Amino acid sequence: MKILFTFYVPSGGVETLNRLRCETLRKHGVEGHILYTSPGSGLQNITDTPTYVTNYDEDISQILAANQFDAAIVTSDYLMTERLRRLQFQGPVIFEAQGFGTMEQAHTLVQDAVTYLKSYCQAVLLPPTSHLIGLFNHFCPWLRQFIFMNMVDTQIFRHREAELSLNPILGWVGRLEKNKNWVEFLNIASKLTQLIPNLQIRMLTDETLAAPQERQDFKDRVNTLNLVSRLQTISNVPHSQMPYQYSMIADSGGFLLSTSLVEGFGYAVGEAIACGCPVVSTDSDGVRAFIKHNQTGKFYSQGNIEQAVQESMDIMLNFPLRQQICQQGVRLIQEAFSPSAYASSFIQMMNALDVS
Repeated sequence: MKILFTFYVPSGGVETLNRLRCETLRKHGVEGHILYTSPGSGLQNITDTPTYVTNYDEDISQILAANQFDAAIVTSDYLMTERLRRLQFQGPVIFEAQGFGTMEQAHTLVQDAVTYLKSYCQAVLLPPTSHLIGLFNHFCPWLRQFIFMNMVDTQIFRHREAELSLNPILGWVGRLEKNKNWVEFLNIASKLTQLIPNLQIRMLTDETLAAPQERQDFKDRVNTLNLVSRLQTISNVPHSQMPYQYSMIADSGGFLLSTSLVEGFGYAVGEAIACGCPVVSTDSDGVRAFIKHNQTGKFYSQGNIEQAVQESMDIMLNFPLRQQICQQGVRLIQEAFSPSAYASSFIQMMNALDVS
C-alpha cells in the first residue's frame, strides 16, 4: 500500500505528524510519501521518507504517475482535492482536519471546503476534537468520518539528561500568530517575574512563519513589559532536540505554558508531557486529550491572567502535586498515544475504503 500525504508547508504539528506516521506505517507495510507545496524549516527533520516540495502541476503530475499511490490524505488544503482529480489521480482522497487555527478560521475553512469535499473526497479524517467533529457534522453530514488519535513518539519524546539551568524556565512553543496567543503568554510571564525574580523565559518558535508586523508587535510588547533581559527566543529547533528542551524546562523547576485559543491536537503539549515537563494550558479543546486538570496537567480559563498565575505558581511550588502530575502525564501518553495504535486505526480506515 502506498499513500501520499499533502500539506502546505513542513512546519509545526502537521510536519511532526506526517513524518512520524510515515516512519510508523512503514513498519506495517504501508509506504508513505509527503508532498508540500512550499518549503519550510521542518525539512531539516526529514531523513528517510520520500518528500517532495513543489507547487507546479507538471511536477505533481509526474509524482503521481511515477508512484501510482493507492490513496491520498490531503491535510487542510481543500483546493488540493480538486487539483489531484484534475491531474488524473484515481484513488480515494481523504481530507484531514489538522491545523485549522481559531474557531472562526476553522468555521470559515470548512464552510469554504464543502463544495470541494462533496465533489472530490471519499472521507474526512479527524482527531477526536469536539469543535472539529461538530463542524463536519454540521456542514458535511454526508461525508464519511474516521476519528482517531494522532500519535506521540515516546521513543524520542521521553525525559533526557539535559543542560542544567540554575534558574526556573517558563517555556512556550508556537508561531507568532493570533491563535497561539503570544500576547497573553507575555502578559502572564510579566506577572510571574514579579513573583519569581530569577524566572527565565524561553520561547521556541519558527520566525520564518511570522508576519513582519507580528514580529514588530512582539518586539514592542517585550520592550513594554521589560522582559528583554530574561527572554530567550530560539527559532527552528530540530524536532529531535525538542526532548532536551522540555527536559531542561522540567529539571529547572519550570513548566510549559500553552496559551492557544484553540488546538486541533496540540503536539507541543503532548510531547512536553511525555518528557516529564509539566504543562499549564488554556482549555483549548484538542489538548483535553492530554490534560486532566490537576491529574496530568493544569488548565486555566483563556484571558484570566490571575488564574493562570495561580495555577503556574501551584505547579512550581506544590512539589507533591507537580511530581504526581508529571508521573501520571507520562503514563497517559505512553498508554493512549502509541504509534502502533495509530497504525492499526489507519490501516482499518484504508481497508474500510477498499484500499489494500
